[in-house]
Amino acid sequence: MAKEVRMLGTGNAFMPYGRYHSFALIDGKHIVDCPPTAMASLRRARIPLSDIETIFITHIHGDHVFGIPFFLLERRYISDRTMSKPLTIVASEGVKEHLWQLCQMAYPGSLEEIFSTVTWRFEVEGQLDSGMTWKRFRVQHDESVDPYGYHFNAGSEDSFVHSGDSGPCQTLHDEICAAQMAIIEMGHPEWVDSDHHHKPSDIQALAEKASNVQLVVTHTYIDQPGLHDVPIVTDEYPKHPSNVCHAEDGLTILNDGSKWRLLR
Repeated sequence: MAKEVRMLGTGNAFMPYGRYHSFALIDGKHIVDCPPTAMASLRRARIPLSDIETIFITHIHGDHVFGIPFFLLERRYISDRTMSKPLTIVASEGVKEHLWQLCQMAYPGSLEEIFSTVTWRFEVEGQLDSGMTWKRFRVQHDESVDPYGYHFNAGSEDSFVHSGDSGPCQTLHDEICAAQMAIIEMGHPEWVDSDHHHKPSDIQALAEKASNVQLVVTHTYIDQPGLHDVPIVTDEYPKHPSNVCHAEDGLTILNDGSKWRLLR
């Protein structure tokens, strides 16, 4: 059973003011993706990198996986020098080779040993030793980066979805409607001509469709309000229904055994 999700980062690739890259921590030991700011996010939250047991990879765009070499480097030489702490990476099959090449470019000769200790799980559906289950499903994004979302603990009272990067699509929205909570990306403002990310109007439509589901918006283009006189794009949140929360870095979402609630 998942009891806690912490949003250690909530920004899109362009890192709006006040935000690290989108990054979720589950029960203090599982992370979704490993962005370039992953180590900074974990340091800020005072979480040893060696505490992380599982990395779920949604896709291989840089703002989702370019933190992997630094993550492994830190574990190998700082927080887990004996490499005694197990690490599992859950991903689609092509991801392993991509991350190996990334590590070779970043630190040739330094990461081979720790990379060889990683346990890889390529199943579409599976279960961790903790009991947490996952189901990986295809989403609407750049096909060249193998995009997926995850449904964790499907069918349970602590079920939740992580969209990864995706525009509106039936598969994702069906999974969200069957969950108790969803972490949903909103990477583009309304005026961008793309179907690879959700926009405010897409969140509005989804919130009305999934009115009983708590939607937590991440991977946003919106600055944290009030941090800078000149916003990068904007620092104003759109008005959305009450089941939508525009997350900021540090937001904690707790499950009390029957539903998810936000700690602001």
